[in-house]
Amino acid sequence: MEKYLVPVKTPSSQNPKSTRRHRWKRSLIELTGKFEPNYRHDISSLLMQSYCEIGTYPHSYHVDGEPCRTHVDWFSYAGLNDNASLTSRLGVTSLEFDSKGVYLASVTKSGCLTVHDFDNLHNPDLKEDEAKQLLHISTCQQLDVIRWNRANQDEVACTSTKSSEVHIFDIGYISSEPVEVLRKRPTITVHGCSVHKGLSDIAFSSGDNSRLLASDMNGVINVWDRRVSNLPCLELTSDSNSTLNSIKLSEDNEIIFGASKQGKVYMWDLRGGRSSTAFQNHKEGHYSPLSSVKLAYELEKIWSLKAQSNIVSKEIHSIDIDPSSPHQLAFHLDDGWSGVLDIHKLQVTHIHCPPPPWLDEFNDLANVSYLRKPCWLPIYSVYIVGSSSSNGLHLLDFYPDCSSPCHVDYNGEDLMRSEEPASQHKQNKFLSLSEGVTACAAHPQNGTVVAGTKMYGIRFDNTMNKILVYFFIVNSVQYNTPYQTKPLLFQLSSLLVVSQSTMPC
Repeated sequence: MEKYLVPVKTPSSQNPKSTRRHRWKRSLIELTGKFEPNYRHDISSLLMQSYCEIGTYPHSYHVDGEPCRTHVDWFSYAGLNDNASLTSRLGVTSLEFDSKGVYLASVTKSGCLTVHDFDNLHNPDLKEDEAKQLLHISTCQQLDVIRWNRANQDEVACTSTKSSEVHIFDIGYISSEPVEVLRKRPTITVHGCSVHKGLSDIAFSSGDNSRLLASDMNGVINVWDRRVSNLPCLELTSDSNSTLNSIKLSEDNEIIFGASKQGKVYMWDLRGGRSSTAFQNHKEGHYSPLSSVKLAYELEKIWSLKAQSNIVSKEIHSIDIDPSSPHQLAFHLDDGWSGVLDIHKLQVTHIHCPPPPWLDEFNDLANVSYLRKPCWLPIYSVYIVGSSSSNGLHLLDFYPDCSSPCHVDYNGEDLMRSEEPASQHKQNKFLSLSEGVTACAAHPQNGTVVAGTKMYGIRFDNTMNKILVYFFIVNSVQYNTPYQTKPLLFQLSSLLVVSQSTMPC
């Protein structure tokens, strides 16, 4: 039996040679079952390339059997002439999905507030059933902003730059009258006259159903406690009387950001100081900003941009917080520039500078009367913004890393020399559409983008690229990711829609 035994080798005094193992070829997704941020960024370029317009829904609705105000104005102004001063009175001014993407709310310059059942828009006949609309109200004044109550999804609030009131509607009630009206305090001039200035934007607190904030045309954010009074209990003041075009609450409801017409971003802390006392005592108070950033000064620090452009202060149309990277505050300027302000470092980290309208001989005087309202995709850090110089959407890669083509430290030559496949090279996309875009909203679950247009259009765009759809579905099935949706094979009109068929979590 000894001949079948393997002799034991005595251990060598020398170090054994290391055995070179083959590199692990499996992706981390197969091991963890999760999509890591870097992987999402790698596939985001495929996602962006797959978007396309699939249809429009015109705002040809009726109230009590008669054409609504928006419908009538379209025939009066746009249907009979091409006067820019008249067509500037038309268009969808604001859009927003509820937190689950079940309902879509929109308002128009003619004063129509509409709440759509989003599933009702998935009609293969390209015609929305008006009877299934949750709410359609034709008011007597221009409407500029619509917001869902983040703590009570049965409520929507709207206001106008020509009104000093916030109207709150409950979609559970079939009524054209608001359930509550909040009013701002009138401004008293040196002559003793009462002056009412309009409101430009609204923000709801996600943790407190009673707190609502609205910015006005005088550089003030009015804060209401709805349990106490329909008048503001607190005023957040800025260092000027410039209009605050846009406001945004942080995820923790502690910081409120405001963007001014003079090109400044203000920050107020709602946790301490006199603001806290004002909430406890329910008395009117004033609170100055915690900090402010002038975007023109930050843009001048980008040497490559300063070498090519004459940087001056520009009006900020909109600001929004990236849902996948809350430290990124996106901004959009009146000349079409977009970028990201890092709220931790108070520095501009991303910038996108499309050519000015006059360079393409694009002369749309109606653009002056619109505040363009972009949106973020729910993941991927992709910013969707309507073009200021043509009919279309810019899909911008604002991923918080130097690999983003919009990052101020981006070096495209180094990335081209890297081993990264050419198919994964990051780039932005311009999506040409049939109408000019005024406002965008992204579905919180499947990434469908709805774009309001200047001619009362709601447009839908969908990912129809079969390679991308197949790629996402395969990963969702193979790695058991928790979210998978079917391809959306529908078209819409009068609201522009851009969507993706699948979005991995």
